[in-house]
Amino acid sequence: MQPTTLTAIQAHAVAEYPRECCGLIVAIDGQECYLPCRNTAGTPSEHFRLPAEDYAAAEDQGEVLALVHSHPDAAATPSDADRVMCERSGLAWHIISVGQVAGQPPECGDLQTLQPSGYLAPLVGRQFAHGVLDCYSLVRDFHARQLGITLHDHAREDDWWSRGQDLYSLERLHAEGFDLVQGPPRRGDMILMQIRAPVTNHAGIYLGDGQMLHHLHGRLSEIVPYGGMWAERTRCIVRHREVRHD
Repeated sequence: MQPTTLTAIQAHAVAEYPRECCGLIVAIDGQECYLPCRNTAGTPSEHFRLPAEDYAAAEDQGEVLALVHSHPDAAATPSDADRVMCERSGLAWHIISVGQVAGQPPECGDLQTLQPSGYLAPLVGRQFAHGVLDCYSLVRDFHARQLGITLHDHAREDDWWSRGQDLYSLERLHAEGFDLVQGPPRRGDMILMQIRAPVTNHAGIYLGDGQMLHHLHGRLSEIVPYGGMWAERTRCIVRHREVRHD
């Protein structure tokens, strides 16, 4: 990274603080340049969303070399979501920390670089990041890794359950290959729950022996006993048609 590029990144991170900044490093006419982009995330102090049109505009100017974003009031250590999205992008990621001491202007700290390396977030103990690592991501990853079944990665906005969207509608699930379970659950079944929302908005995977794998907002993914409050909030259980049981 050229010194002028780092200086531009630091200036952007400070200007956007306490929001996360995001941008792209692009080779334009053989010169490395940093292009600031917009962060359109609903909670920009917690994560970033770089608009597709900003990325396309950068591609029009040159070759995109890397993605950059800041971690306000936190170390530049990559989160699980950073590592997952770095893999999807196929680009190097540069993460810069930025913070502020009371009475002083914001300033940048360390910068860490992340390269695609084949990382897969663990099923248990992954950090939560809505739309990247959430309950539906866990369901998708379990089906892919444990059952060999690929599910669609449906786009979902923050608070989609309050915006007239229904990620877990039976119509969508049926089209995806799921049917309602009649009788006791089996390993691999998806448990659909409704938690303080007008529609079903949480899902877990039944592991057998009374255990459920799930991922709640603000917590690490975990295995919990299935029963009690989880059973009370269950609206239905579905099973993919390709699941085979002996």
